[in-house]
Amino acid sequence: MRARKGAAVMANLVEATSQKQFEEILSKAGSRLTVVHFHAAWAPQCGQMNEVMEELAKEHSSAIFLRLEAEAVPEVSEKYEISSVPTFLFFRAGEKVERLDGAHAAELTAKVRRLAGSGGPGGAAEAPGLEERLKKLVRAAPCMLFMKGSPQEPRCGFSRQLVGLLKEHHVTFSSFDILQDEEVRQGLKTFSNWPTYPQLYVDGELVGGLDIVKELAASGELENICPKEVSLEQRLQAAINRGPVMLFMKGTKEAPRCGFSRQILEILNGTGLDYDTFDILQDEEVRQGLKTFSNWPTYPQLYVRGQLIGGLDIVKELKESGELVSVLRGES
Repeated sequence: MRARKGAAVMANLVEATSQKQFEEILSKAGSRLTVVHFHAAWAPQCGQMNEVMEELAKEHSSAIFLRLEAEAVPEVSEKYEISSVPTFLFFRAGEKVERLDGAHAAELTAKVRRLAGSGGPGGAAEAPGLEERLKKLVRAAPCMLFMKGSPQEPRCGFSRQLVGLLKEHHVTFSSFDILQDEEVRQGLKTFSNWPTYPQLYVDGELVGGLDIVKELAASGELENICPKEVSLEQRLQAAINRGPVMLFMKGTKEAPRCGFSRQILEILNGTGLDYDTFDILQDEEVRQGLKTFSNWPTYPQLYVRGQLIGGLDIVKELKESGELVSVLRGES
């Protein structure tokens, strides 16, 4: 909700709901930096990054910050190869200039500051002092890891081990590569009174380095103090319960991507009742996981109030028997 509230206040924080609107915003932005957040309502990490976008929009009034629901605009997502959320694309003069995959608040902040400070009228706002910058960085995400390299490519053994521990204990975290910013690298040592890296922060407070995290993991405390990663089962439950009637299909209402999905849409539209859809072509993890979760091997799949109804054949039978509307309303 914070993002929507912010959007009403800040003219440079907007949302697009169609390919046409997305392209119009890019066109009107001209040489201004445009940061596009491909997000999904079911992903809690996207909610966290929306808050980061709000803060960045306040700091960089010359840039445009655009939110786009990846599953709602499949043409755009497919064009830019968006396979997971959150993903951030950076545009200038209508051309993509950079990309960031994942909920890495500190890296997003660093990229925006670097790109907003070049090539556009007005430039970036004056950079805050180092201490203020460090305060923002350590609170950029609920769990922040300052390391050498990235989680995908750690640049030292200690960083590699700490990343491994966090992943093993299913901790959701963002990271900052201190090798990319010498000012942060040196300043954080004094700020935290901790002379080495990696350093782990939770809710803006220093937890410690590798040895401390090892001790917390061994004692079972690590999972209690760090935010937990959302499991596939939790993601599936959230997606299934996103609306009273949920259809998992190939494509969207506007652009179904298979004949079975097209047929079931025609039947559901004929009832006049509201329903939501999920494009399983945009999320391979959900596409494969839901088959096992529901014990139903094909798509489309229809759920009502969190319960599987079935696929196209079942929906056809319900329509022919006159039961479909009452089932969709949860009356039977």
